Amino acid sequence: MKEFEKRAQAWLDGDFDAATKAEVRELQKDPAALEDAFYRNLEFGTGGLRGTMGVGTNRMNKYTVGMATQGLANYMKANVKGPLSVCVSFDSRNHSHEFAGITADVLSANGIKVYLFTELHPVPLMSYSVRHQKATAGVMITASHNPKEYNGYKVFWSDGAQITAPVDKDIVAEVAKITDPSQVKFKGNPALIEPMGREIDEAYFQSVLPLTLSPEARGRHADMKIVYTPLHGCGVRIVPEALRRLGFVNVMSVKEQQELNGDFPTVQSPNPEEPSALKMAIELADREGADLVLGTDPDADRMGIAVRDNNGKIVLFNGNQTASMLVYYILRRWKELGKLDGSKYVVKTIVTTPLIKDIAESFGVKCYDVLTGFKYIAEVVKRNEGTGEFICGGEESFGFNVGEYVRDKDAPISCCMVAECMAWAAEQGLTLYQLMDKIYEEYGYRKEGLVSLVRKGITGAQEIQQIMAGLRSDPPKDLAGSKVVRTVDYNEPEKTGLPKSNVLQFFSEEGDVVTVRPSGTEPKIKFYFGAKGADADAKIASLKEQFK
Repeated sequence: MKEFEKRAQAWLDGDFDAATKAEVRELQKDPAALEDAFYRNLEFGTGGLRGTMGVGTNRMNKYTVGMATQGLANYMKANVKGPLSVCVSFDSRNHSHEFAGITADVLSANGIKVYLFTELHPVPLMSYSVRHQKATAGVMITASHNPKEYNGYKVFWSDGAQITAPVDKDIVAEVAKITDPSQVKFKGNPALIEPMGREIDEAYFQSVLPLTLSPEARGRHADMKIVYTPLHGCGVRIVPEALRRLGFVNVMSVKEQQELNGDFPTVQSPNPEEPSALKMAIELADREGADLVLGTDPDADRMGIAVRDNNGKIVLFNGNQTASMLVYYILRRWKELGKLDGSKYVVKTIVTTPLIKDIAESFGVKCYDVLTGFKYIAEVVKRNEGTGEFICGGEESFGFNVGEYVRDKDAPISCCMVAECMAWAAEQGLTLYQLMDKIYEEYGYRKEGLVSLVRKGITGAQEIQQIMAGLRSDPPKDLAGSKVVRTVDYNEPEKTGLPKSNVLQFFSEEGDVVTVRPSGTEPKIKFYFGAKGADADAKIASLKEQFK
C-alpha cells in the first residue's frame, strides 16, 4: 500500500466516529481525492493550521483541530509558569463554532482555563481579549479571506499577537508529537470554560475609539453616507456600531451580506482584495448616493474601501493606497495636535509600498520594514514597549492597525479612521480620491500590481520551489527595461537583519521593485510589482508580462 492508503486505512481501523469512516470509504472510490486528503499531515505552521475542510490527515476536521490543541496544551503546561488560560473565538465559516467548542473542550480537559466567546467575534477582538483577560494565549478559528472550503486555527500569545519565534517553532514541535487522536483529551471540563460576550466589545470600544483624531470634522460631516458590508462575517455588528458611536448617522449595510453564512452565497470570494467582493456594496452606494464604501473579510481583520473619483464614479483603492492615505492623515493630525516627539513610529511590511516610508520620514517619524505578516508588525510593537509608541502600520494585503491595544490587523478601527479621514478631507475641500492625488503630487506617483500563480498539490509545491530556485540561479537583469541594481534574498538573515524567509526582491535604477514570495497559507506563489514615476502604470503592465 502507498503511504496515503495506509493513513486512510488507519482512520478506518482506528477510534474514529462512524460518519468519518463512511466519508473515508467514499473517498476510496476516487484515488486522487483520497491521496490529496491523506498524502501528508496538515502542517501546523508558525501561524497555526489552515486547509480545506473534510476527512483526512491533510484536512481541517475535529480530529486535526483536537490534535493541534493537545499539542498547544502540552507546550503551555511544560513551558509556562503559573495559572494557564486561553481566549477562544471563531468566525462565520462552516464548522468554526464546532471547532471552537472542541478547542475549548481539549484545553479545559488539560486543566487550562478557557474564556470562550459565546458568539462570533473578529480577530481584533480576539487579540484585544487576550490582553484584557491577561490570558496566556488565544485561539481564533478562521481561514481569514480564503474561499468557503477552507478553515483555520490561529494561535495568539500573551501579548495578543500571533505567535513568533521561538514560541511558534516550539509549539509546532509539540503539535508534531501528537500523531493519533487517542493522544487527545477530548472530554472537556465545563467548570473551566467561562463565557465571554459583549462586555469585551464595550471594553474594546472604550480603548480604541479615543484613538480617533478629528471630532470637530466628524461633527460637521456626521451625515456623510457610508455603505458597509461584512461579507457574511464577523464585522456585522462591530463595524456599524463603532461608526455610529463616532457620530456617523448614515451608515447603511448591505442586507443580503449581513447574513452569517459560511457558504458566502453572494460572492465568489469573501476577500475585499477581490474587486467583485464589493460589487453589491458599490451598487447600494450608487442607489443611495453614498461617497464611501467599506468592506471587511469574514474575520474582520482586513478592510477594503471604494470612493468616488473626479467623475463621480466609485473606484476601488488598493491596500497600498488605503494604508498610505491613512498614514498621511494620522501623521498629519498627530503633528497638528503636537503629539510627535521623535519617539513615535510606524511599521510596514517589505512588500508594502515605499510611499509609506517616504511619508513617515517627511514627518520625522521612523518607519520599520518587516517580513510579510502582521505578527511581525506586532513583534516590533512588543520590542519597543516602554521606549517608543506605535502610531499605526499596515500591509498591502488590506491589513491596517492603529495604536497598541490590538496586536493584529484591525478592520473596525481602520474603517473608523477612513470615515474620519473623509470628514477631515471634506474640511479641506477634498474628497478621498483628491486627497490621494494630493499625496501623489507631494511624494511622487506610484502604482502597484500583484500576480498570484496557483499551483495545487504535490506537483504544484514542487513547481513553486523550482520557480524560486530559478530566480536565485538566474535573477533578472532588468525590470521593465531599467537595470537591476540590488537583489535581496531574505533566505540570508545575516544580510537582511530579519528572520529567514523564502522571499526575493529585485530593485531597479528607477526605483521600481519586484518581490517574489510563495504564500505561507495557500498553494500559490505571489509576484508583487511596484513602479514609480509618471509612467508607472505602463511599467506595471510590462513587469506583469516579464514575470508571467
